[in-house]
Amino acid sequence: MAKSETLGKPTLVCRICPRHCALQEGQTGYCRARRCIDSKVTSLSYGIVTALALDPIEKKPLYHFYPGSLILSVGSFGCNMRCSFCQNHSIAQIGIEGAKEMETVPPKRLVETALAAKGKGNIGLAFTYNEPLVGYEYVLDSAKLATQAGLYNVLVTNGMVCQEPLRALLPYIHAMNIDLKSFREESYRSLGGDLETVKSAIATAAGVCHVEVTTLVVPGMNDSVEEIGDIAAWIGSLRRDIPFHISRFFPRWAMADREATPVDTVYALAETAKQHLQYVYTGNC
Repeated sequence: MAKSETLGKPTLVCRICPRHCALQEGQTGYCRARRCIDSKVTSLSYGIVTALALDPIEKKPLYHFYPGSLILSVGSFGCNMRCSFCQNHSIAQIGIEGAKEMETVPPKRLVETALAAKGKGNIGLAFTYNEPLVGYEYVLDSAKLATQAGLYNVLVTNGMVCQEPLRALLPYIHAMNIDLKSFREESYRSLGGDLETVKSAIATAAGVCHVEVTTLVVPGMNDSVEEIGDIAAWIGSLRRDIPFHISRFFPRWAMADREATPVDTVYALAETAKQHLQYVYTGNC
């Protein structure tokens, strides 16, 4: 972690995501999961599990990676974005102080749990529910052990990660579903994200492991034919066979007072995307 100066006080810069939070001793980053402790940017969520479930792989969603199998899904707390429609806000939009139901599960025990579930059809570990990469070190350590044990590792992420940590992690990741929330920089900024970083993450990962992309269609934000067409065309410029999931928005969190995306809208946008991509799926319809 690089050092910098803020008002004469030494700070450390977190290099996991493009926010590059400059933290003084005791300060917590925007993601609520990383803090400067003893002159080191430390993961507060290391080994802290708030959700653990054996899910169908299609729930990630991954439709072209061992379909019909199950995967042990694990989540913690924190996120480096602030999506007003967050589906898992009860864990993603909190810090360690707000994590009411949690258990300490070190990487070794997590992998042992995954291995014990192989008899039920489990193929590995999925890091999901909150944004897993704000707990980067836990994901990396667990994924290394899981790979050694012959398990597959799946990452469900918003893609807000810098290239250096992403490239270091990718040798241990077998499949990813990456959210591409919009194709407009102003929309990404309103959600606390950065479009170019996410595009770079998708492009890099698609060259290394299996990748599927999801866009949640939110009325008034990204539900135009033009925008979904732009997204699909860009994904197609990487590879036409990257599966694209167009998912229907339901009222959640700060947008609980909104109407759900019309089903007809989702279907129409899927037809637009099919002009550019071989595999397009609709979700939540």
